[in-house]
Amino acid sequence: MLILPKKLRKKLKKPFGKLYKSIDDIKNFPPNEYKIISVGDETTKNLVDRGIYPDVAIIDRKIQRKKSYYRIEYKSKILNVSNPPGTITESLMNAIKKALKSKEKTIINVSGEEDLAVLPAILFSSKALILYGQPNEGVVVVDADKSKNKAKKIIKEFKEVKEHGNKYN
Repeated sequence: MLILPKKLRKKLKKPFGKLYKSIDDIKNFPPNEYKIISVGDETTKNLVDRGIYPDVAIIDRKIQRKKSYYRIEYKSKILNVSNPPGTITESLMNAIKKALKSKEKTIINVSGEEDLAVLPAILFSSKALILYGQPNEGVVVVDADKSKNKAKKIIKEFKEVKEHGNKYN
């Protein structure tokens, strides 16, 4: 399990890619040759409402840490994983890898928090755009291929610990 160090929290609050006020402001979206990965309930719902079904959607049934009542449903495989706040677990990383290899669209339901899933999504994907919400500002679009080095540098700063049984495992 990777644990987010306090010193990185401020850095990760800044948009990792290009910030748009709305999905509607993104020109030529979605491009056909890219996989679409959404992280977050609000972003995923906004895509689905526009008829854009992410290849991989990572959700935790919360919006800004409050329970979300959005019904995010489309023809997809469902994977359930545990991922405590401020961490990236093996189960989350494995689910992302599995979803990216699948020919089926996949929703990853996270028990805990999905915020940091953007980093492994960048590392494990290619020819993919990752979209996630920037609270009270809009949606961030990250080109995985252009952001791998930055994501690797950040992940190297995480503390690695052995996973033990807890309420999320």
